[in-house]
Amino acid sequence: MALLMILITCFMAILATSQPCQTPDDFVAVTSPGHIMIGGLFAIHEKMLTSEDQPRRPQIQKCVGFEVSAFLQTLAMIHSIEMINNSTLLSGVKLGYEIYDTCTEVTAAMAATLRFLSKFNCSRETVEFQCDYSNYMPRVKAVIGAGYSEITMAVSRMLNLQLIPQVSYESTAEILSDKIRFPSFLRTVPSDFYQTKAMAHLIQKSGWNWIGIITTDDDYGRLALDTFAIQAAANNVCIAFKEVFPAFLSDNTIEVRINQTLEKIIAEAQVNVIVVFLRRFHVFNLFNKAIERNIHKIWIASDNWSTATKIITIPNVKKLGKVVGFTFRRGNISSFHAFLQTLHTYPNNNNKPLREYAILFSDCEHVKDSDLSQCISNRSQGALTYKVKEDVKRNFFMRNDFLWHYTEPGLIHSIQLAVFALGYAIRDLCQARDCQNPNAFQPWEQTLSKCSKECSPGEMKKTTRSQHICCYECVSCPENHYSNQTDMDHCVLCNNETHWAPVRSAMCLEKEVEYLNWNDSLALLLVALSLLGIIFVLAIGIIFTRNLNTPVVKSSGGLVVCYVILLCHFLNFASTGFFIGEPQDFTCKTRQTLFGVSFTLCISCILMKSLKILLAFSFDPNLQNFLKCLYKPIPIIFTCTGIQVIICILWLIFAAPTVEENVSLPRVIILECEEGSTLAFGTMLGYIAILAFICFIFAFKGRKLPENYNEAKFMTFGMLIYFIAWITFIPVYATTFGKYLPAVEIIVILISNYGILCCTFFPKCYVILCKQETNTKSAFLELIYSYSSHSAGNLAMSHASLDSTSSNITTTHPSPRGNSEAWQKSKDLQVQPFAQTCRDNGTKVSKTFPRKRISSI
Repeated sequence: MALLMILITCFMAILATSQPCQTPDDFVAVTSPGHIMIGGLFAIHEKMLTSEDQPRRPQIQKCVGFEVSAFLQTLAMIHSIEMINNSTLLSGVKLGYEIYDTCTEVTAAMAATLRFLSKFNCSRETVEFQCDYSNYMPRVKAVIGAGYSEITMAVSRMLNLQLIPQVSYESTAEILSDKIRFPSFLRTVPSDFYQTKAMAHLIQKSGWNWIGIITTDDDYGRLALDTFAIQAAANNVCIAFKEVFPAFLSDNTIEVRINQTLEKIIAEAQVNVIVVFLRRFHVFNLFNKAIERNIHKIWIASDNWSTATKIITIPNVKKLGKVVGFTFRRGNISSFHAFLQTLHTYPNNNNKPLREYAILFSDCEHVKDSDLSQCISNRSQGALTYKVKEDVKRNFFMRNDFLWHYTEPGLIHSIQLAVFALGYAIRDLCQARDCQNPNAFQPWEQTLSKCSKECSPGEMKKTTRSQHICCYECVSCPENHYSNQTDMDHCVLCNNETHWAPVRSAMCLEKEVEYLNWNDSLALLLVALSLLGIIFVLAIGIIFTRNLNTPVVKSSGGLVVCYVILLCHFLNFASTGFFIGEPQDFTCKTRQTLFGVSFTLCISCILMKSLKILLAFSFDPNLQNFLKCLYKPIPIIFTCTGIQVIICILWLIFAAPTVEENVSLPRVIILECEEGSTLAFGTMLGYIAILAFICFIFAFKGRKLPENYNEAKFMTFGMLIYFIAWITFIPVYATTFGKYLPAVEIIVILISNYGILCCTFFPKCYVILCKQETNTKSAFLELIYSYSSHSAGNLAMSHASLDSTSSNITTTHPSPRGNSEAWQKSKDLQVQPFAQTCRDNGTKVSKTFPRKRISSI
């Protein structure tokens, strides 16, 4: 009979540990009743076997690969809950728990979460669909776990439906701090933001700048990789390669990926530092194969495996090189040590992991401590043999320090903090209600005892004068800074070149690209003025063409000269179009060159016209001879314009204008043409100013010539308008900033162009259209003859006055009409020197000079 009982017990033990769950209760790993139930999620096994059925059935498969470290985490939660139950923290209220094995699989964790969400005290184990879960009573009031961020995110999204508090002891993904996506999630460990920042800082301070990264293909790995890449770039650290492993051991390609990664490490011989964001079983397999290939590097360990005893105890692990790791803060876990010492006396009726561990431990009793963990993991994948209770107790007692040596203090302390945080929150809720009644409060009513309220996205924590770090103020992020998570210690600076952020912003906004657009009202006005100027140019060209043989047109230098000047004005007006619209390399180079050359050609032609007029009506022989030598129209025009062409060519070759993004403004990017060389730009404008000044001098000297046909006076006004416009342009252009900077130059070009066009051609058009009686050959000759005679008389009297002054003889001025009769009458009254002077100058000038001037003009 006794033998039969042993066989039955053995069969039940094998069945319980080797078969997948048949009922929901079979799925529970550890359970203990209580007034308030707390859920737990731990990866007690490292993988779940895949189904060989075809087609595959939707059923939870058997889990294999017993993980001693995760088993210890389960015991830490149990121990912490028992500490609360044995204390006075919750007087008369007992905490119960339901702990599930996630098998390092999201699928198993989701199945456990469904049971958490099922209605309390309902035999049907169902999750009711409701639009409002405010009065819904789920099976548990809170959940501890999970460990891996990938699993935690999936679980949290389901728990959000009923706002069941979830406190993780190990999940460090930065995205979990987002209270919008994970409103009921909390954790007792810092996010990866601080870990990756510390890693990058360590690498930079160590003088390393060429590293590799290995991570997992899941939310944790990808987010950690992205966060670290940002921190590395900020510390001038370059990433040589990025290798990604499958997230779960059940993936058949993991061995291939490990071998490929090792080949990459060997090929990248210059990379001696490798950052590893992997799970423990990934690192275990990677390091074993790396030892076989004699790979010797510096390994930067994440907090996920930096203190894992499973890694530390790998045979010949020192051959890998150095491992530098980051871990969680440790606390006092001496009570947990005492708990492990008496674990063999702990009942295992409702604790399947403890029962499985005891059996596996007994099967591996002859294995040394360094290989015991691996033996337990390997044995869990096969059929288990049963040992009698006395043998199990004996093995526990003989090797009761094994679990303590395998303990990760930082992780155990983190689990204790999570449990006690829930304990204190429940205590606060139970002060005003009877929590022995499971319906006393809803999960979403749980509050945490906090000194300060949470800082929302767009704010950061500012520590107050209090000595406690938990007490702080929430201050808004300044401009160009943001915080996208709650309770952030600092605001993150936006990339000032491409993004900006207003005060109290939760995100960076992309800067708008601005330039003087064709749709802008000012641009439309300037375009309209340019088109009006082009219309004036065409109208003047038509008027002059139709009146080609009139004295006014001939006195303007002829149709060819007028056409050249009008063409220059046309190009000047057209060049303004290159200042509007999105800047391109072509438009930036064309606009200044086109304006500079065309305006120089225009001023050169006007210079020759003013010189010609001055030559035609000059009565000073010395000045006349000088002007005759100087007056070479075509060579001078080509020379003056050619110099400007050379300036522009040198400008385009050595410092051509280019398109530039001006990012100095806080909210916009100004797309503008950078002139390339301020010296070249100033030289071009300065050269035009020199020609304009010479033209102004010549025109000023000829301002009193025959009025109806005199261009010199109006040329003077045109040059004055040009000088006023461009002198004003310099300070305005230097102080203007933004997209309207090109408009300043357009306005100056239009003003100077309109001024010269109007002063040069409008008076002539007025004579042609409104004073046609003066636009005849006879009227023109009469006016020229009258002006020449008048000028000759003045010149003669000027000489006479000089001679009479020298001989102290007083004379009478001749008649201003200057006719021959008046001269003859006055000749008898003058002394000989004066008469000779009048005869030499008056007669010669009054007879010979008009013909020469008429033929010249």
